[in-house]
Amino acid sequence: MVLQPPADFEPTALSRLIVRCLVQSQKLMARIYPFRATRYNPTAVRIEDVVTQPYDKITPAMQQVYYGRSPYNLVRVILGLPELFDEPGVDDVYTRAARDFREWRETSILQTDNEPSIFAYSQRFQVPGRPGEVRERRGFIALGGLEEYAAKVVFRHEQTLSKPKSDRLNLLKTTRAHFGQIFMLYSDPAQSIEKMLFQNFQPQIEVTDEYGVLHRLARVTDPHSLRLVIGSMSDKKLIIADGHHRYETALNYGKEHAPAHVHHARERDLSSTLPHPPYPEAAVMMTFVNMDSDGLLILPTHRVVFDVEGFQPETFLQRSAPFFEIEKLDTADAPQLTAKLAEGSDVTAFIAVLSNGSYLLKARPDAVERALAQLPERQRQLDVAQLHSLVLEQLLGLSQESIREQRNLRYLRDAAEAVEQVTKGTAQATFLMNPATLQELREIAFNGEVMPQKSTDFYPKLLSGLAIYALD
Repeated sequence: MVLQPPADFEPTALSRLIVRCLVQSQKLMARIYPFRATRYNPTAVRIEDVVTQPYDKITPAMQQVYYGRSPYNLVRVILGLPELFDEPGVDDVYTRAARDFREWRETSILQTDNEPSIFAYSQRFQVPGRPGEVRERRGFIALGGLEEYAAKVVFRHEQTLSKPKSDRLNLLKTTRAHFGQIFMLYSDPAQSIEKMLFQNFQPQIEVTDEYGVLHRLARVTDPHSLRLVIGSMSDKKLIIADGHHRYETALNYGKEHAPAHVHHARERDLSSTLPHPPYPEAAVMMTFVNMDSDGLLILPTHRVVFDVEGFQPETFLQRSAPFFEIEKLDTADAPQLTAKLAEGSDVTAFIAVLSNGSYLLKARPDAVERALAQLPERQRQLDVAQLHSLVLEQLLGLSQESIREQRNLRYLRDAAEAVEQVTKGTAQATFLMNPATLQELREIAFNGEVMPQKSTDFYPKLLSGLAIYALD
């Protein structure tokens, strides 16, 4: 696929982009690399039988379905089933993942491209809960250089946990490959990169996932086109939208394997060659999406509380009253509750579903601000921060550790399922949330702050298995 600059692209813009890259070669900036992707052989498998949702979105039921679809389904590598007589380090989910990955490459189930490329990636989807509203999210898959957060090139917006990072590190060590992409946001109000990538978009891969999302991929190999994209990204700052654990795992692994002397690929002359990572572990596979485009969608993640000793709805409401205006609602219907919450207000709000009814809680700004004085000002305005720091910690007495380890807390995307857990008695309280906004995420991330875990849920997810970055 060959890209053409958009109609309003100036004739000398490419040369200026190249010069800008070279001038900025000593500055910290986003480092984007085309790569020789390892991909499923379409003559050996059907792509719809082998790709999966990201590992952390695969339920046990989905895992079984993936196992049944194909002996080459990627789930066997990224989230293998444990066996009765597993022996850590000798025969376990990680060693079997490495064995399968190696054998699939040796038997040409997986093949590595002969030349480097990036991939234009489109996802067309029905917006959940909004019949008839269809969106398309556009981005591209490439390698991105790994940077410490302190370098202020890559920014996070959520905390991470040690257990998922340990799991992903074990898989990375045994397989020496990245199977899914880190979801990265960049800002491009003019949408110049999207225009270049998609004005002559001719996908080579089309697959519809279990949520009805149409994923389409077009390979870009033309050096001129690759330089256009690399140059356009050279001054961007990146925010991790999804994949914090995998990013930090890759970053730590890259530092462990760094040679004594490294000359970064950004110092290369783009007019004569394409850049590549200074060493394989210095980059990870990413999907880059413009945060200024219309295709981005963040869904709410609701909180479900259970097994809190001594919890009583009446006591909780009494303790909440100094901090929130409380309005009892005459419905337990999830769509009606979420519609009520989405009506908007000049203060933050969420809905508490308890065994004795449903309640709209609207913040009393002065009282909440005093109760959350330990938080940065931006965070005090976030409903998710108010819920975690005030409601869960102060009013319900949950420790930060118990929240991190989800001892008394579950996260659910589906509001009806979350409400049902209270009505069926398997939970004590459900807190329905509005989604975080892109503006909130942007301000928090670029200010070096973090939101509580699972503050954002970008939809749809990026499929794993469309491309693989093998380090060897």
